[in-house]
Amino acid sequence: MNETTTPGTSLPIIAVMVGDPAGIGPEVAVKAAVDASVRAVCRPMLIGDIGSITAAARAVPLGDETEVIQSFEERAFASGRIVVLDPLDLAPHEYATGQPSAAAGRAVVRWMTLADRIAHNGLIGGWIMGPVDSMSLKLAGEVASIDDLQPDHTFMFRMSGKLRVVPLTEHIPLRDVPATVTFDAVLNLVTLVNERLKNWGIEMPRIAVAGLNPHAMFEEEERIIGPAVEQARAQGIDVRGPVSPDSVFRHGLDGRYDVVVSMYHDQGQIALKSAAFEGACTLYLGVPYVRATVPHGTAMDIAGKNLAQHRSMAAALRTAAALAAKRGFLNEQ
Repeated sequence: MNETTTPGTSLPIIAVMVGDPAGIGPEVAVKAAVDASVRAVCRPMLIGDIGSITAAARAVPLGDETEVIQSFEERAFASGRIVVLDPLDLAPHEYATGQPSAAAGRAVVRWMTLADRIAHNGLIGGWIMGPVDSMSLKLAGEVASIDDLQPDHTFMFRMSGKLRVVPLTEHIPLRDVPATVTFDAVLNLVTLVNERLKNWGIEMPRIAVAGLNPHAMFEEEERIIGPAVEQARAQGIDVRGPVSPDSVFRHGLDGRYDVVVSMYHDQGQIALKSAAFEGACTLYLGVPYVRATVPHGTAMDIAGKNLAQHRSMAAALRTAAALAAKRGFLNEQ
């Protein structure tokens, strides 16, 4: 029997690490877990503190009872209930709804480690990182910033509907960007994107590479980006570029390409956030399983008030389920 399935079904198990228990993470996780469109494509499992999950469930309301486990048990999914994996490592008095805390920050890091471990062991098809709070992480002394939670040697693959973008770099000063645009960097990222998309069920990925400069008409395009694209094409990859940055994202929205490789963070983010925000999600390229996150924060000001939208979390779950099952992208709008 496939380890990512349970008796009588082939639906993948997709976990959600609920994020900071004091924020909206438990609420959006619960709402997404009971969403009919999510339940139709996967069995969701929530990882986190049962207290915050139960509080969120009362407001939704949950509709289904929870099946609480302390370590991964495949048989727990046979009940049809919402499975909650709570390692019982966070006490109710250690945090308060709407307030960052060191205890919550430490718990988030532990829950992420747990999710990574069971995914690496092939017990689940993938997992989603719920919204985490930078202040909780700083108070905990675990990491310097949220960026430090990104696994080493990975890239952020962001998607909103038909537009999917992965940048060469993340949060660096714009003045430092040109030095990061090298032949090897472009070629290696194009190759990785091609490999991962094939693994996710896209037989011949269509990749575009954005130019660095206006209209893709200067030295970097001629001497670096263009030759890297040609080398990738010589290796059998369906890639075009450098394409003018003022048009390539429109082409992605039109469905001409499966993904656009951008030269820096905001080059793609501006296009993605202009196209849509709710329903967007981010994948990590470079890990051997599906790992995703949502593009919003913990919204401490509305935590516990049943006001948070769960469309991004639901989209992330549906996307993770499709990719884990090697069915490609859903082209959600």
